Parts: sequence; C-alpha cells; structure tokens
Amino acid sequence: MHKLLPDNGEVAGLLALMLLTDARRAARTGPNGELIPLDEQDRTLWDGGVIAEGVALISAALSKGSVGEYQLQAAIAAVHDEAAHAEDTDWPQILALYGVLKRMTDNPMVALNHAIATAMVEGPDVGLTLLAPLQEDERLRGNHRLDAVRAHLLERAGERDAAAKLYREAATKTTSVPERNYLLMRAARITARPASARP
Repeated sequence: MHKLLPDNGEVAGLLALMLLTDARRAARTGPNGELIPLDEQDRTLWDGGVIAEGVALISAALSKGSVGEYQLQAAIAAVHDEAAHAEDTDWPQILALYGVLKRMTDNPMVALNHAIATAMVEGPDVGLTLLAPLQEDERLRGNHRLDAVRAHLLERAGERDAAAKLYREAATKTTSVPERNYLLMRAARITARPASARP
C-alpha cells in the first residue's frame, strides 16, 4: 500500500507503527509463553534494523505537514523503541503525543493510555483521577484493560491490597490465557512481598 501511495502520511504512519511494534516481538514473551511487559523486556532482543526503518518512515511522514492518528501512534511507538532502557523513556514526549491524539479521537483506549502516560509524568494519583470517568464508559464495560491499568497505578501508589484485588478481577475478564496468568502472577507477587519491601 505504501508503494502505491508513497505520499499518504497515514499509510506511512500505519506501516511505521506495524514495524515499530513488530520489532519488539522476540522480547514480548518468555520461554514458556508468559507475557513480559514493555518495561521488563530484554531490549537487546528488539530488532534494531526494523526500529531504524520504522523511525525513518515516521520521521519522513511527520515532516510533510498534516498529521493523523496512525502517525501519532507510530511516533509514540518510536519514542518507546528508541529508549535503550525503560528508565530512559521520554514520558513527557509520550504524554504530549497522547495529548494531541486524545484531542483527535474519542477512542477510550487512547484515553486509557493517556492516563498511563500522565501517571508516569505526574504520578499515579493523577493518572487514577483521569481513569475515573472511563469507569462509566460503556465501550470499556467488561474490558479487563481498565481494571489492569487501575491495578498497576494503585500498585505504584502503594495501595497494594486494592491493586491485587483489581489484578484478580481483570484476570477473570480476559479470554487470553497468557494475560490471565500474568495478571494473577502480579496479584500474587505484590501480596507475597513482605511489608518492609513495600513502597
């Protein structure tokens, strides 16, 4: 499609997004198929060549002016992929990109990710405040991701019992066995940790 429409920014953005996401595939699961979250992945397993291709593609697309949703999503993926370590991630830039994307679309998953980015920049309590309206959004009714994100932010805020409860609730809502196992593992891990080790 990009070969047929080389000047279409959204086509280039979608291709870049696919490349930048696929570049992390080898690090996304462990030897037994268990899920590994982005901040815990072995980034040496990421495909640097594919990342470079995706970054070049989205950089060229963004330089042409009109910006669409796929281009913004690709730009966010590029910021993640260019961080050598999780702690090097430029969260203020990601938050700014999600801010623009949120103004362009009413997609609740964008609002969810915007809340995560906000929490990474301004703290988990601010992120939790942004999540509150999403609990009334019918489009997220029964979706495990909202509970999982709330659990993650509660864990970061030190509310470990509440976080564990929500991880378990999220696990009952997903149809993916690896996701269910991951969520149950998170719940077990934080409840098993001694109080002296808790933030």
